[in-house]
Formats: sequence, structure tokens, C-alpha cells
Amino acid sequence: MTTAKAPQPDETLDNYIRRLRNGMKLSQQQVATAAGIHLQSLGKLERGKTNRLNQKTKKGLAVALSIPEEYLDAVCSGLPVEEVHKKQFCPACWIPGTPPDPAWTLPRAKHCLFCGRQLSDDCHNCHAPIASFAHKFCPNCGTAYADKGGGLAG
Repeated sequence: MTTAKAPQPDETLDNYIRRLRNGMKLSQQQVATAAGIHLQSLGKLERGKTNRLNQKTKKGLAVALSIPEEYLDAVCSGLPVEEVHKKQFCPACWIPGTPPDPAWTLPRAKHCLFCGRQLSDDCHNCHAPIASFAHKFCPNCGTAYADKGGGLAG
């Protein structure tokens, strides 16, 4: 997650969207088209006429502005973005020695979006926290972090 794109403390939704759009050097029309919303809707958001986003608009803006939906939730609610500090991975889909899929590290992620399995943040044998995604085995007990035969193809 890019902290430069995270909402600033006390930043309003209109200022946040405008800051990101201008930072990406995009017009309102380009963002509205990429988000799948009407230009008038984006204009209304940027003028501060609304502080609420429906699910479709939130998803579209997150894609168009290359940010997690949680950033929009945070700025709408006026709460700080909680950065994820614990490492999470899917024991069935993760390829050991590679970074985790970004979807697994989202604050609300509990299950893998690929296979539905519950995400893990520790060794399933000794329950020691995962030391590093560069390691394939738990340094505490030697157990493999991922299931045998698991891993996503490319």
C-alpha cells in the first residue's frame, strides 16, 4: 500500500480525490470514465457536495485512483487508515520465497480470494509469527509455511 496515496489526517473526501487525481495528472473525465461513474457525480464529490460513497462508486474510484477501498472508507468516516503490520498469506496459494498477494494484506482480509481458505500469519505447527516472506520454512521449528503442492501459477 502506498502511504503517499493514503488520506492525510483531517483530509476531506473532496480534497483527497482532487489531490490524487491531480497527482496522477488526470482530468475529471478520465477518472470518471475509469471509475465507471458519471462526470457529474465526480464533480459533485470534488465540490464537497457529498461525503458518502455507494459500493459501486467506491470500487470504481479505488480502481481509477489505484488505491485500496479502505482508504476511501477511512476518509469518508474521518478515521485514520490502519496500516497492516502483521504479515498474512494463504497456505494453499502462496509461493514461498515471494511477496504475498496484495489482496491478502488488506486490513479486512480474512480469507484467500483465490481459494477461500483462511489466511495465516504464523507457522501452523508451532504458531511462531512468520519471520519473512523470503523464507520457505519456519526458523523456529523448520516446518514449511505453505502446503505441499500449493502455490499460484505465475
